[in-house]
Amino acid sequence: MIPRTFPPAPAWSPDGHRIKAELDYSRGPEKTWVYGALRVRDGQQITMTASSRNSVFYQQFLQQIEDANPTGELWIVTDNLSSHNSLSTRTWLEDHPRIHHAFIPVGACWLNLQEGWWRIFRKAALAGRSFANPDDIEHATALATSQLNSRANPWIWGRPAPPTRRLRRRYVYTV
Repeated sequence: MIPRTFPPAPAWSPDGHRIKAELDYSRGPEKTWVYGALRVRDGQQITMTASSRNSVFYQQFLQQIEDANPTGELWIVTDNLSSHNSLSTRTWLEDHPRIHHAFIPVGACWLNLQEGWWRIFRKAALAGRSFANPDDIEHATALATSQLNSRANPWIWGRPAPPTRRLRRRYVYTV
């Protein structure tokens, strides 16, 4: 190795290592989370925006789901986020015996019908847009939810069977 007789290039230290730039980015208080629920039998959906993804907001969302479905048992299929299984959430669920959780195995998100709905929802509400504040996100979420609910259909897991193929001609051979 030959010693350097000239100063290093910008962003390189004198001993030859790359200087890392200081990060000047943070999420800040303006981050907004969108909670969503899909009722599979008729395609109706419920959404809620929140400033945090913690147990308090998750329990508020569960209360909205319970209010929208006044009768019968409710099965919530969800991922393994810590707020979904926290002590406060489990305590809250004890006071609401109609609601049951079914957790998706780690690494198997394709088992959740909600993932397909999230793709449609993000495209309708959020794709290609920029928002100035959380109120804009809340408005776009509410608008997309009402539009999607107006044309809701029952959700079916999987693809429909391909149509049967008609034969164009039948050949008849006579001897």
